[in-house]
Amino acid sequence: MQSRKLVQPTHPPNGRSLPIGATLVSGGANFSVFSRTAAGIELLLFDHADDLCPARIIPIDPVTNRTYHYWHVFVPGVQAGQIYGFKARGPFEPDRGLRFDPSKLLLDPYGRAVVVPKHYSREAARREGENHAVAMKSVVTDLRSYDWEGDAPLQRPWSRTIIYEMHVRGFTAHPSSGLGPSKRGTYAGLVEKVPYLQELGITAVELLPVFQFDAQDAPPGRTNYWGYSPVSFFAPHQAYSSREGPLGATDEFRDMVKALHRAGIEVILDVVFNHTAEGEHDGPTLCFRGLDNPTYYLLNEDRSRYANFTGTGNTLNANHPIVRRMIVDSLRYWVSEMHVDGFRFDLASILARDSSGAVMANPPVLWDIESDPALAGTKMIAEAWDAAGLYQVGNFVGDSWKEWNDQFRDSVRDFFRGADNSVQRMADRLLGSPEIYGRREREAEESINFVACHDGFTLNDLVTYDRKHNEDNGEHNRDGRNDNRSWNCGLEGPTNEVQIEKLRNRQVKNFLAATMLSVGVPMFLMGDEVRRTQKGNNNAYCQNNETSWFDWNEVSNHADVLRFVKLLIQRRVLRQVEHERDRVSLSRFLREASHSWHGVTLHQPDWSTCSHTIAISAELKNEGLLLYVIMNAYWESLAFQLPQLKGQNWRRWIDTSLDSPHEICEWNRARAIPGEIYTAGPRSVVVLIAEKSQDQDSCGSDLTQDVR
Repeated sequence: MQSRKLVQPTHPPNGRSLPIGATLVSGGANFSVFSRTAAGIELLLFDHADDLCPARIIPIDPVTNRTYHYWHVFVPGVQAGQIYGFKARGPFEPDRGLRFDPSKLLLDPYGRAVVVPKHYSREAARREGENHAVAMKSVVTDLRSYDWEGDAPLQRPWSRTIIYEMHVRGFTAHPSSGLGPSKRGTYAGLVEKVPYLQELGITAVELLPVFQFDAQDAPPGRTNYWGYSPVSFFAPHQAYSSREGPLGATDEFRDMVKALHRAGIEVILDVVFNHTAEGEHDGPTLCFRGLDNPTYYLLNEDRSRYANFTGTGNTLNANHPIVRRMIVDSLRYWVSEMHVDGFRFDLASILARDSSGAVMANPPVLWDIESDPALAGTKMIAEAWDAAGLYQVGNFVGDSWKEWNDQFRDSVRDFFRGADNSVQRMADRLLGSPEIYGRREREAEESINFVACHDGFTLNDLVTYDRKHNEDNGEHNRDGRNDNRSWNCGLEGPTNEVQIEKLRNRQVKNFLAATMLSVGVPMFLMGDEVRRTQKGNNNAYCQNNETSWFDWNEVSNHADVLRFVKLLIQRRVLRQVEHERDRVSLSRFLREASHSWHGVTLHQPDWSTCSHTIAISAELKNEGLLLYVIMNAYWESLAFQLPQLKGQNWRRWIDTSLDSPHEICEWNRARAIPGEIYTAGPRSVVVLIAEKSQDQDSCGSDLTQDVR
């Protein structure tokens, strides 16, 4: 029998609705974009990012080239690197929520790369008239040629995860980084510093936004540095690439991911699906507003105005079917094509709002994300609140989301600054915040524990300033949090006074120790391991300068803190965790654990309002170890009674009141201390260890019997 020859079907000349975006096919490229309300759409092709006029204008016929609300066209001869954009015609009727402006060049919502012309102008996208030469543009990409060399997301268990929140540019932009000017502040620059991260011991980096954002979305004369101002949910930020050309950022980002994975470090992206850079009603027309404003955004009853649950002027309509699909498609893209390991969702509670802004019991977009098989095993972290007061910490929808625990931050800050009524809350945070998470059968690692993050004081500034100092932001110090729960240790700002500086150093170590010792997932901020300062600025979103950058001189200036962090991490990743693969709930974990609370006297914890000390004994059953932790936030030394051991002494691992290098040692080199009393210095953390012998009694009872 004669065999049949398979014939590759030719692409239809009018294009296809799927895939959405620009897709290379045999002989050219297919373009597809959604707009329900446009009267006409044009595809514009450019030779260069800053061309005044397009090389070609291709009208998309609303009859032959439209399927449902998808406008599509096949363009022969198009190759990777082709620069393009759209224009959309339709009514400009703000009272109906329609804001078409056919003079404005629009980005492709699904564009995989973006180019920014040398003279990009956000203002030109606001005022009347064409903006071809100064508008951001999308780029056709070819993702098939990259060699991943066997790389894949790492899927490290949460129980062995230590997160380092960092900024791509800020990590290497400082001249002290030792990198050449072309690599500073880039994905390639971060690759050069992977050995530092590997030696530090962290297991995951959480990158501040790397989606293409509008750097001009900032006060006059300043830059949007953090990146919480997205214009594309698929394109890596071009300015972080050291490579010339429109496709450089995509491959350089992949090189960074591959290098981090080789070092055993996961990549978590801070993603912004709650708003865009188009801002308020008088903001620029960059993409979504000009294509289908009422589909992409939540509008007020007055349709000419945007619902503002974000504090940034607009709110994405995340539970609209089209926007839901775009969000899930974006996440799939970053996992499948860019190999990222997880996502931290900025103002994630907004994703629980419907088209009217009301809170939904079962938000479709959140369940779409959680149940998508392509995202199974991907780390999902929620910032479980929004700017309009919706607070869902401990109640975020879903089975597997982890949550930024801002109550851990506030409680630990309060305790170590000596605030009243802080001991019981501190005890709760040490055990994974059962007060918050124990009500549901959720994992012991549901809480992401942090004391400092990008938003607020660094650890150094937390112990150096009583007040924020944001004058350089140009908002007369009105921006940023006022409730910092900080303590300057007796003097505002930097000082050469030895005793104050020693106390600050100790407090920084106390915060780091509490974070690493607590149940949950520890996270700390870039540079906190070397006391990076922002000079008291607690809202450095617009400071693309040395205020925000990592000063590598501090690695040697604060080598003792760096050593302290490294040894904490070394012990954390060595621990044997019984529930690594099984989803053991926090409540079950605490029921089965063996530990007991103490004060200066055994089994007599002081839960009173004016108490400033707590101690806990615990058994690490899998390792055959006993642990005794003292946290003394009192301003004087206190003598603590120790549990009696049979045939051995307690050994000291940590005592932050001691000078370096005696404040911490390698875990297996802890030295024995004699006696049944240990004197903890003022404002200090002490950790003692011992081996559990065969006939040694358990050192604690069920915690739930002790906490009241």
